[in-house]
Amino acid sequence: MEETDMCHPTPTRPALHQTISNGGPAKALGPSQRLTLGLQALAGNQTITDLADELDVSRKFVYRQAATAQVALEEAFAPQVADDQVLFYLPVTKAWLRQVTLGLILICHSSYRGVVEFLRDLLDVSWSVGTVHNIVRQAIDQARPHNLGQDLANVGIGGLDEIFQSRFPVLVGADIASTYCFLLSREDRRDADTWAIRLLELHERGLAPRATIADFATGLRAGHKQALPNVPCRGDVFHAEKDITALVSYLENRAYDAIAAQHKLEQQKTKLHRQARRDQFRQLQTLGRRAFLASQAAVQAVALAEDIAVLARWLRQDIFAVSGLPYRDRCALYDFILVEFQARQALCPSRLGPVCTLLKNQRDVLLAFADQLDRDLANLAAEFQVPVTIVRELLDLRALDPRQPRRWQQEAALRQQLGAHYYVLQQAVQDLAQHVVRASSVIENINSRLRSYFFLRRQLGADYLVLLQFFLNHRRFLRSEHPDRVGKSPAELLTGETHPHWLEMLGYQRFSRN
Repeated sequence: MEETDMCHPTPTRPALHQTISNGGPAKALGPSQRLTLGLQALAGNQTITDLADELDVSRKFVYRQAATAQVALEEAFAPQVADDQVLFYLPVTKAWLRQVTLGLILICHSSYRGVVEFLRDLLDVSWSVGTVHNIVRQAIDQARPHNLGQDLANVGIGGLDEIFQSRFPVLVGADIASTYCFLLSREDRRDADTWAIRLLELHERGLAPRATIADFATGLRAGHKQALPNVPCRGDVFHAEKDITALVSYLENRAYDAIAAQHKLEQQKTKLHRQARRDQFRQLQTLGRRAFLASQAAVQAVALAEDIAVLARWLRQDIFAVSGLPYRDRCALYDFILVEFQARQALCPSRLGPVCTLLKNQRDVLLAFADQLDRDLANLAAEFQVPVTIVRELLDLRALDPRQPRRWQQEAALRQQLGAHYYVLQQAVQDLAQHVVRASSVIENINSRLRSYFFLRRQLGADYLVLLQFFLNHRRFLRSEHPDRVGKSPAELLTGETHPHWLEMLGYQRFSRN
C-alpha cells in the first residue's frame, strides 16, 4: 500500500564482526513440542509462568503458541458450509452497480471494458462503455469539492516531484508524515511559472510547511523559490545516492572487464611463447606490449573503483546518515570527498563529471536535514539540561549492532551518566531520529501507484487525476510499516478527524449485511 519515509539511520561506525549464535531454547523446540505447549497453555492446568520456566522460554513465546493453537482449534471445529448454500442476499440496484463500477476501476485497476465484461459474465447486466464513462465522470464532479475544500495547514514537510502521463508532465505533492496528496495536476509545462502558480494556489488553502523536499529539477526549485521563499526546499538524498551507487557499479564492472582483458592477453602471450617460432618474434613483442598496457589499465581501473567505493561509503554512512555528526563536520567531510572525486574526474570524465557537478552544486540542499537535526538535538539537550554531546552519543548508539559488546559498553556508560533520565531521553532521541526526513520516498511511492492507473484512463485527461487524488487520500490503509497508519486514510492522518467511507463521500449508501 505504501512505502516508508527514508528516515532510518544507517551505521556510522564500523561493526566488529563477531560470530554470535542466534539459537535458543525456543528455536530448539520442534512442531510437536510447540503443539503440546500450546495445548497445555489452553488447558490451564499450569500457569503461563510455570510453562515458560519449565522449557526456559519467555512468557510471550508461550502466549504466542497458545494463540496459534486456539486459531487451529477454531478452524478445525468451524461449521462447514456447502458450496451451494446461500450465505446472504444482496439487493442489486442501479446505485449499487455504480459502486461496483467505481470499486472495480479504482480498487481493482480495471479497464472500462473489463467492467462491462464483469457485469455481463457475473451479474448478467448489459452496460456499455459509455455508461461506465459517465459513472466515472459523475464521481469526478463529486470528488472535486472534497479535494479543494481540504485545509492544508497541518502539512509539516511536503514532498514535491514530477511524473508524466501521456507525455504531459504531472506535478505531484504530498505530506511526508500522512502521505496526503495535496497536489496532482497535469500541466502543459513544468517550468518555474507553472510550479509557482500551483504552489501559490495551495498556499491560499493553508499550505505552509516547515520545509519541502524534492529532487534537483530546475523548474521545480525556481517555482518553489518564487511561491514559498521562506520555506527551505531540501535536496532528496535518495537521488544523489542513486547516482553515486550507479557510478560505483559502473566502475566495478569496468574494473572486472579490464582484468578479464588483461588475463586474455596474458593467455595469448603464454600460448604464443610456447610455440617459440622465429617468425612470430615481432608478434610476441606486440602482444607483450599490449599485455603490459592492459595490466596498467587494470591496475588503474581497480584502484579507481576501490577509491570511489570508499568515498561513496563515507557519503552514505557518515554524511547522509541520521547520525550525531555535527553539521559543520559533515560539510568539511563532504568538501573533502568532493575534492577527491574531482581529483579522479579525468580518469572517467563521462561518469564522474555529472556526479562531481551534482555534489558541487547541491551540497547545501543535500545537507539541509543535518542542519535542522543539529537544532533539534540542541533543543532536546536544553529541554533535558544535558550536554548536546550526550544526545549525539544516544543518537549514534542506535546505529550500533545490538549483538556487539561495544553497543552495551557505551549504553552502560550513558546509563551511568544520565541515571533515571536515560530511558526518557533515549525515547525522545528515538522519536526524533524516526522523524528525520532525508528523501521524498512517499512521493516516489505515490508515483508508482499512479503509473498503474495512467495507462488506463487517457480519454479522461486531467480530470481523472481529480478522482485519483480523492481516492488515494480517502482510502484507508489495510497494512503499513507504520502501525499508526493502519485502518486510517491519509486525510484522517493529516487532520486527526475521521470521515465516512470514500463511496459514502461520493453520495452512495454502502451495502451492509447487518
